[in-house]
Amino acid sequence: MNSMFSQFLQFLFSGMTVGATYALAALGFTLIYNASNVINFAQGEFIMLGGMLSVFFMQVGLPMPLALVLGVLVPALVGVLVEKLAIEPVRGAETVTLIIITIGASLVIRGLVQIWLGKGTHGLPAFSGDTPIAIWGATLLPQSLWVLGVTALVVLALWYFFNRTLEGKAMLATSFNRLAAELVGINTSRVLFISFALSAALGALGGILVAPITMTSYDVGILLGLKGFVAAVVGGLGNGLGAVLGGLLVGVLEAMGAGYISSNYKDAIPFVLILLILFFRPRGLFGGKTTDRV
Repeated sequence: MNSMFSQFLQFLFSGMTVGATYALAALGFTLIYNASNVINFAQGEFIMLGGMLSVFFMQVGLPMPLALVLGVLVPALVGVLVEKLAIEPVRGAETVTLIIITIGASLVIRGLVQIWLGKGTHGLPAFSGDTPIAIWGATLLPQSLWVLGVTALVVLALWYFFNRTLEGKAMLATSFNRLAAELVGINTSRVLFISFALSAALGALGGILVAPITMTSYDVGILLGLKGFVAAVVGGLGNGLGAVLGGLLVGVLEAMGAGYISSNYKDAIPFVLILLILFFRPRGLFGGKTTDRV
């Protein structure tokens, strides 16, 4: 019984760690969806950029803290460029067109990184050592605590941003009714600009936090981005708290499935989950925005 419990705990720890990364990706999807009703499929590439750029900056000799800060700031800048160069010129286009544009942006980013940094797999050093912490027979890597702790701080910071700052309230107003927000003087272009920067930074942060555990390469963004999207839909697209809970749920179910059934099915589990959710609860477990535009 004891070994079964410690095994369950082990799967839970690993599921929550990777789930926190999905949660950050899902928050990125939610931010942009709320600001513009666009599902940004370049989100996975921001996750990849976070890890890959941090590795690159460390390889050129920058100290780790600076490399990690740049690993968040540069993807945020890339997010802004995607919005300025790809989304803004076709403002008012069909949602499907905008989604296809984000897929195109994702392919361009991935291709450029592959040419520039190669196809190799890279790891970041763990932030505070690799000595595992033993908890009731299971082991928890210190890096997992970083992932969970930083994700929790991000969620609190976002809550504060949306509920206590003028900029955050402007973003919320835009997500509820864009036209009404424009009529009361909110600069909705600026809101979209900030939402792309924030969502890219969130994705990059997730990529950096998980890189010491799962490694990173030019193509990791594909699956991580898709699983972040699954998490966002499971939680209710447009629902911030739902995105976090959806991310953790997807991560834990994936780890349990890999542990108890077979690791061959690990990547299939999130997609089975999204089919079930769309079939039985189209608005997600925690209810998102309706996608009808008035």
